[in-house]
Parts: sequence; C-alpha cells; structure tokens
Amino acid sequence: MKFDLSATGLRFSRHVPKEQSPFERLFEIFKELITHTSGDFDEAIDWLRELDKEYTLTDENYTIDDFVRDLLERSYIQPKGGGKDGDGSGMALTPKTEKLLREHALKQVFGKLKKAGSGDHKTKSAGQGNEATGEFKAYQFGDALEKISITESLKNAQIRNLDGDFDLRQEDLVVEDSTYNTQMSTVLMIDISHSMILYGEDRITPAKKVAMALAEFITTRYPKDTLDVLVFGNDAWPIAIKDIPYLQVGPYHTNTVAGLSLAMDLLRRRKNSNKQIFMITDGKPSCLKEPGGGYYKNSVGLDDYIVDKCYNMARQALKLHIPITTFMIAQDPYLMRFVRTFTEANKGKAFFTGLKGLGEMIFEDYQQNRKKRLG
Repeated sequence: MKFDLSATGLRFSRHVPKEQSPFERLFEIFKELITHTSGDFDEAIDWLRELDKEYTLTDENYTIDDFVRDLLERSYIQPKGGGKDGDGSGMALTPKTEKLLREHALKQVFGKLKKAGSGDHKTKSAGQGNEATGEFKAYQFGDALEKISITESLKNAQIRNLDGDFDLRQEDLVVEDSTYNTQMSTVLMIDISHSMILYGEDRITPAKKVAMALAEFITTRYPKDTLDVLVFGNDAWPIAIKDIPYLQVGPYHTNTVAGLSLAMDLLRRRKNSNKQIFMITDGKPSCLKEPGGGYYKNSVGLDDYIVDKCYNMARQALKLHIPITTFMIAQDPYLMRFVRTFTEANKGKAFFTGLKGLGEMIFEDYQQNRKKRLG
C-alpha cells in the first residue's frame, strides 16, 4: 500500500519490519537465557537446544551448533579452561557481549519510559546553569555575560525609553534562565539472599536487568556521574559493572545493615556533593555481623535488635545528606510497615512494587534526583 502525494512532496508506504537472520533470532533469545543462567554459557545453550526441540527455532540450514560457531567467530564468546573451539564447551562471555547485555537491558527497561523529555526535571528554584529553559530573569552580579540576552535587554530599554533618549541600563539586562546538571554519585544495593528465588519466583534476574540498564544509562548519558553496585546477603561486597550478569543468589540471610554501611563508605569516597542509595530487596533484615566476627540471625518475624540497627543506619545516612530509595519487591503488611518506618527515619522514598515496573520507577527516580536548579 503506497500513497504518493506529489503535491505535498510526502510519500507514505506500509512499514515492513526488517527480516531477522537465523543468527539474529537466536541471539535475541540467547541474551535472555544467558542473563537467567548468570553467565553460564553451557546451561544457556542447553536451554536453547530444548527450546529448539519444542518450538523448532532452527532447521537443517542453520543449527544450534552453527549458532555457537557464529558466536565464537563474531567474538561474543571465547574459550576458557581448555575448551575446544566451536564445540560449545568451556566458553565464556567476552567484554563485547557483557556490553551488549547492558544495552539490551537498557532497551528493555528504559525503552518503556514515557517520553516526557530528555532527562529534564524541573524544580521550584532557578538560576545559572547549562541547559536553557526558554525563560528570562533579571541580570544579577555574577551572572555570565555571555548569558545576557541582547534582544530581550534592548527590548526592555526601548520600552523604558518610549518618551526620551535611548539608553541601556543594568536594570534592562536579562539573562536566559537555565538549569544546572548536578553530578550524582549513586550506589545500587541488590539483595542476593535466598528469598530472591524462593516460592518459584525469580526475582534476581529482573534485579540484574535493572542494574545492567542503570549502569549503561549512567555511563552513556551521564558520564560524569558515578555508579557503584554492591550485593548483600550475610555480608556485603562491591561488584564491578561487568560482573552484574553473573550475579547469583546464595544461601544467605539479609544483612541490610552491612549493605547500607558499605554503601555509605563507598559514597564517602566520592567527591560529588549529590549522593543517593537505591536498595532493591524482597525480604526483611534478618542478619547482623557481631563485633567478634560471628553472625546474629533471626528469620522469624522482625527482630527488634536487627531492625533498630537498620533505623540507626537510616538516620546516619540522613545526617550525611544521603537519601535512600527502597524498592521493596514484596507486599507483606509487616514488611511494608518496616519500610515505611525506615524511610521516615531517612526522609527518603519507598516504592512497594512487583517486578514489572521496577526498572521504570528506578529510572524515573534517578533522573528526578540528579538535576536541580540553582538560584
């Protein structure tokens, strides 16, 4: 179907999606599987073979073995530990693939956001900055001279001099208002306690996708910002961005205090004045590390000893001007009460969510928090 409107110079035609090659079709599935298997290539290929048997993804012209060979030839995988080239055993992801997984996650998560702008977030105050708003304010001492709007300033002078000789005064001068993009340091905390895979619900894979997407979002759109990622179970430790796809849940309790303590330590090392913590968790705090090195654990209900330590950490972060945004992937009433009290102690934010909208809420909150106006 075509419409040729020669009079207007416009031409319309039906959009025909680009046909994917056999490799491209399998690669889309592979990117999902490799995230679910935490980077285990052999397991992902085994799943792909099972899917092929059930849904006939390939034919005699292009097989799963052909796909594995193409992955190797295109440098998406590389042999490890003595694996033989092309046989699918002992393969590891390359940095190229790790980057693609982050881009894939970004497209999945960030692509769902409403197009309300390109990351612009208004606040009530205004002032000197680096993004024009289209509005003007009176010139003040200290405003950059290049920001003075000559046209608007002359217009003000002309209005003032309607009945007399023309002259230009400081009171006529206006500068174009703008917003200032602040540099933000963010720590993303991911709960890897056993509850993240309990009851047949995979909560860790969506959490990994959000972490990968956030990492790609910050490093590409806000390269001056910093992002640290840490995981917490019985203990807490930082992980490199490239290692996010390989995250796995362990037989851990939830030491929220250890995670918050490490997050604040990481932020103390950052020079940016704007700092924040995002915490993704689905379980109650159930573990503390004692001064002697042992662990105090209680999986039954909310333990006052553990919970009070969490509240103290929230208040400590407040004193350091570090807001904590908690994304609780659970709907238990007693957990929601805990999170509300925790959030009140920090003056932060809390979202009670399923997994579906988790990424969208994190991105919207990230963008809202990272820009302010200066007056």
